[in-house]
Amino acid sequence: MTKNTFHLVSLGCAKNTVDSDSMAQLLLRDGYQSEDDPKKASVLIVNTCGFIGPAKEESYRVLGDLAKIKRKGQTLIAAGCLTQRYGVEVAQKVAGIDGILGTRRWMDIVQVVSEARAGNHPEPIYHLPENAAVVGSDEHDALRVSVAGASAYLKVADGCRRPCAFCAIPLIKGTAVSRPVESIISEARQLRDAGVRELVLIAQDTTDYGHDLGMKDGLAILLENLTDSVPDMDWIRVMYSYPGYVTDRLIEVMATRKQVLTYLDMPLQHAHPQTLKRMKRPANMDWVYKTLGKMRATIPDLAIRTTFIVGYPDETNEEFETLYNFVKEIRFDRVGAFQFSFEPGTTSAPLGDTISAEAKQERYERLMELQQGISLQVNQSYVGKTLDVLIEGFDNGISIGRSYRDAPEIDGMVFVEGKAKVGEIVPVKISGAMAYDLTGTPAQRLITL
Repeated sequence: MTKNTFHLVSLGCAKNTVDSDSMAQLLLRDGYQSEDDPKKASVLIVNTCGFIGPAKEESYRVLGDLAKIKRKGQTLIAAGCLTQRYGVEVAQKVAGIDGILGTRRWMDIVQVVSEARAGNHPEPIYHLPENAAVVGSDEHDALRVSVAGASAYLKVADGCRRPCAFCAIPLIKGTAVSRPVESIISEARQLRDAGVRELVLIAQDTTDYGHDLGMKDGLAILLENLTDSVPDMDWIRVMYSYPGYVTDRLIEVMATRKQVLTYLDMPLQHAHPQTLKRMKRPANMDWVYKTLGKMRATIPDLAIRTTFIVGYPDETNEEFETLYNFVKEIRFDRVGAFQFSFEPGTTSAPLGDTISAEAKQERYERLMELQQGISLQVNQSYVGKTLDVLIEGFDNGISIGRSYRDAPEIDGMVFVEGKAKVGEIVPVKISGAMAYDLTGTPAQRLITL
């Protein structure tokens, strides 16, 4: 074991990954070094996820695994969403935890580690201050980014003020807090200077950006400022938009600013108005149809990703069939689906968990089988066309990358014949299509490594 080293495990979504990387920055600045082997690190940190049941189970499992191998002199810190919501319970379930840090005060990681290492404590150090009503804004000097090769997630806001009945995020994170435009632009410039080619803007709800700052159309304004201030950033991708808040100005920005990718991630969650009302989600399906039509008319090459929940409490066969037929009609580029997970404390809790596991699984499989066929047909429409591809790796004579239609980690890949330089954006003529991925050949001679 090496003194002043840390091993950090990040679980859950990209937003959690940004928090993890920000904590790592603060530890590195305090003189710590990162260690890949947990047995050699003096500090073990798990940034947990507490969004749905399976994520909680994974968090407990990882914490338990590290607690089992923990040796004398090592310190185990549980941080993140799970601890924010279930702090004492986490320590009771996993023996050997030395410190508990909530997601709202991730920026206090150095303080918590120092206190936990200071001596033997009969109880874990709890750092869940009651006055941390929301996630802090930029009161620290850590970049709010996570870099992976030539792409980087950039967090523009945290927390959420939406009332979705199934979601525990407002309980965990608090209400929405937007970061200043100037801070976001400064970080975008630093990322550009470091060789990043793609910015992925993330928040619990990107379309709510700036509301707490008194801005109207805040996301569109932010994108205008970013494209003006960092004109040589190749790609800017928008994730986690909210139905009803995709404005005409945002559509116009996506249509006219070439750096802003014509890709929108808009989780709709369902398509039946009664289900949506029980979810406390926007239930105006006329708006959805009109907005999707307007976007596709204005942005002909638009790629749309969405997410649905199946098996929500009291979801009837008719309601599911409405969702199924909606997906069949709209033909999204990408669809993610989740089976409803009962979450105590959410406003959906009184509804119970009324749909059987078998019914949830059957509906999930039907929906994803439908979408698999649609995705294949949509992908086949790109055969013969040329797409710009951001190269991320190479294996067995094939370069691997993503087009504008593919968000990191969740969408498909493009497999390119030959060896292209990692981090470069190359034009690729598409020659083949699978359900989720494309294959192609370089449209111009590659500059090999």
